[in-house]
Amino acid sequence: MPVLVVDDDDSILHALTLLLKSEGMDSVTCRSPKEALAAQRRDHCQLALVDLNYVEDTTSGKEGLALISELRRADEEMPIIAMTGWGTIGIAVEAMQRGAADFLEKPWNDNTRMLNIIRTQLRLGEAQRRDRKLSAENALLRDAGGRTMIAESPAMTQLLSTARRVAASSIPILITGENGTGKGLLAEYIHQHSPCAQGPFISVNMGAISESTFESEMFGHTRGAFTDAKSDRIGRVELADQGTLFMDEVANLPLPQQARILRLLEERQYEKLGSSRTRRANIRFVSATNANLDELVAERGFRQDLLYRLNGVTLKIPALRERQADIPLLAESFLGRARRHYGSSPARRFSAEALRALRSYAWPGNVREFQHVVERSVLLAQGEEIAEDDLQLAKKPAPAEPGEVAHLTLEQAENWFIQQALARHKGNANEAARALGISRSSLYRRLGKREPG
Repeated sequence: MPVLVVDDDDSILHALTLLLKSEGMDSVTCRSPKEALAAQRRDHCQLALVDLNYVEDTTSGKEGLALISELRRADEEMPIIAMTGWGTIGIAVEAMQRGAADFLEKPWNDNTRMLNIIRTQLRLGEAQRRDRKLSAENALLRDAGGRTMIAESPAMTQLLSTARRVAASSIPILITGENGTGKGLLAEYIHQHSPCAQGPFISVNMGAISESTFESEMFGHTRGAFTDAKSDRIGRVELADQGTLFMDEVANLPLPQQARILRLLEERQYEKLGSSRTRRANIRFVSATNANLDELVAERGFRQDLLYRLNGVTLKIPALRERQADIPLLAESFLGRARRHYGSSPARRFSAEALRALRSYAWPGNVREFQHVVERSVLLAQGEEIAEDDLQLAKKPAPAEPGEVAHLTLEQAENWFIQQALARHKGNANEAARALGISRSSLYRRLGKREPG
């Protein structure tokens, strides 16, 4: 990345360009703040040398100070060095307050000192970016679509630490967790920290592919392979070559399709439909499910040998109710995104009551539900503070007398007992299911019957 040099004196621009070139650094020169802002948006410079006085005002430094503020808003990390031939202590202090990292008077008499300052600021800027990136990995995972996975709680920081370690290997990874916990995001995180990070990340919902089109979708087909095959088709496996194949909802695979995936995992080989040529799958396998695969194996709904191949390492994402420390950060993150999306909303923060409500709610839909609730509250808020009523969270079921339950339908009674158990155990699905004498997957299947489609 080049160095941005901003000055209305052509001799200064020429001198700095030559000085930077002697050190192997490229530069972008501008004669006005307007040009400089356009150049920074275009070239993403790694450091800026900014004069404070321009043609419009030659002594106060106000144009240069305003430019420093604008550059800092555009890039929080880029080092900025202020320069002026009319230096005063007051101007130097204000330049630093606005975001300048250092201050130089013109003309400078020592090129070595100038270069040392530039090198020092570049090193500090790189260290700051490294530290910020590491902090972001521990606190906030962001994918290309802007979605976020907060990782401040011990459970999540430990999960991401483990994910980074196993990502460096080629072992297949199985991600488990309830609906809405962010299994797809974790799969992308693993890809980004793996040796194949420069390759493609191909996500496939395995339960959404019909058996009749499975081979064509996954492995591709050749022209004439079947009646409607008018041209060759590249399958998902071939698309993932040199990258990662993420098989989501893998528990929904019918048994015949499981056999095809098992061969792919065991032999790393496949054939396109209509072709006898065997191809090699040079890809990383990551899969995910919200189902209990051990139960499915016991019920003969899932192949045990396939499970052994999929779960080289199993990573379980905790439910949102199990990572309370992340809730305030999630709230702020989703609030900021919703405000950018719905620019007309006055909402700026959550009231203390709203934050307490967010913490005490069980979140059966996990982070996905949390995001929807925050977005809705931003739209409903009447002022800068989001009130508890703006969240529109479902209230905990009120206690009922045995006589009242007797008048409920079987389905209503079943739902009442499940909600009571969840309330007693503070949203812990495992403990609630154990108290009711059913499996956790059975509890969620029963709840799922009443979730809006």
